[in-house]
Amino acid sequence: MSKVEIKHLTKIFGKRPKAALKMVKQNKSKNEIVEKTGSTVGVYDINMSIEEGEIFVIMGLSGSGKSTLIRLLNRLIEPTDGQLFIDGQEITNLTKKQMLSIRRKKMSMVFQNFGLFPHRTLLENTEFGLEIQGVPKAQRRQRAEQALDNAQLLSFKDQYPNQLSGGMQQRVGLARALTNDPDILLMDEAFSALDPLVRGQMQDELLDLQANVQKTIIFITHDLNEALRIGDHIAIMKDGQLQQVGTGEEILTNPANDYVKTFVGDVDRTKVLTADSIMIPALTANISVDGPTVALRKMSAEEVSGVVAVNRHRQFIGYLSSEAAVSARRDKLPLADVVVEMPTVKPDTLISDIMPIIYDAQTPVAVIDDDNRLRGVIIRGAVLKALADTEGDGDGNA
Repeated sequence: MSKVEIKHLTKIFGKRPKAALKMVKQNKSKNEIVEKTGSTVGVYDINMSIEEGEIFVIMGLSGSGKSTLIRLLNRLIEPTDGQLFIDGQEITNLTKKQMLSIRRKKMSMVFQNFGLFPHRTLLENTEFGLEIQGVPKAQRRQRAEQALDNAQLLSFKDQYPNQLSGGMQQRVGLARALTNDPDILLMDEAFSALDPLVRGQMQDELLDLQANVQKTIIFITHDLNEALRIGDHIAIMKDGQLQQVGTGEEILTNPANDYVKTFVGDVDRTKVLTADSIMIPALTANISVDGPTVALRKMSAEEVSGVVAVNRHRQFIGYLSSEAAVSARRDKLPLADVVVEMPTVKPDTLISDIMPIIYDAQTPVAVIDDDNRLRGVIIRGAVLKALADTEGDGDGNA
């Protein structure tokens, strides 16, 4: 069961939603709909599922509907039509009182402008959500201090927001949101107001924090590079409608339409695509069984000058060249004695990180998993092709 499920969610702002919906179904633009009906399409017929513990990024340009969508999720904006589910419970039919309880206990929100009270210390800001819930002072202070400690801000607890940098203020906002121990964290352009360097640091801190707390994070951004850096899945929106949902790699390699293709056209794929996407099947020799003659026969049949040595469990051993196999046969040595080292990477290693490894390598690069099992190999030509594709895309968009 998904943590959050959205079914046919629609929001029309204005007094003529039915007329506006009719025009949406006729593929009319948002501007045409406003001119004819006076109504604005916030979002239309959104369907998606968000899994527990993932960072799900919703992105698009200004006016795409992304911020409207996140406010529909906690019903700060009421939907015109559709259903919202959290842990299988429909929340679109809850009363205001019931919804307030959901917001206080299951959801927290982090805004772009930090939203800190200037007259309260960092500790008082962090414990504010617990205070309005009526949590006893000693208990809320303990939880707030723990949240600040997790954000490496405990030593600043008695300072005021105006004494901190923008990045530190946003870390306080994040700590405050997590003090309630929510299941779901909604982040609306949370890092957009920060300088690029600080923004990158905050993205890294969010990933580190997520590794520890494993919340379901729904993150709004207009920055594709940010989405690709932090998102497990990404939803791209345009004019209130969903264009594509997928992993960063799926969106880059298989854009759903021309809009998505144009949207992602300038991205440096070497900083997004991974070893998994460019590796090829490996020709192997099982050195627990195969001798030099068998290994040489495999190389001859495939017209290659070497194979990857593995054991009977397909666990990686090293590289066996044809010269080494000939030497082993001549000197009557087991293959294990002539296998040499071979560079390795994990399946999720970025192409940009593979390039310096393969540049100096005398062999292909082996792709191995956490159990040391061989997944495939990367040859220099595949890396060069990925680099050429990126440069070609850049030329095409210039």
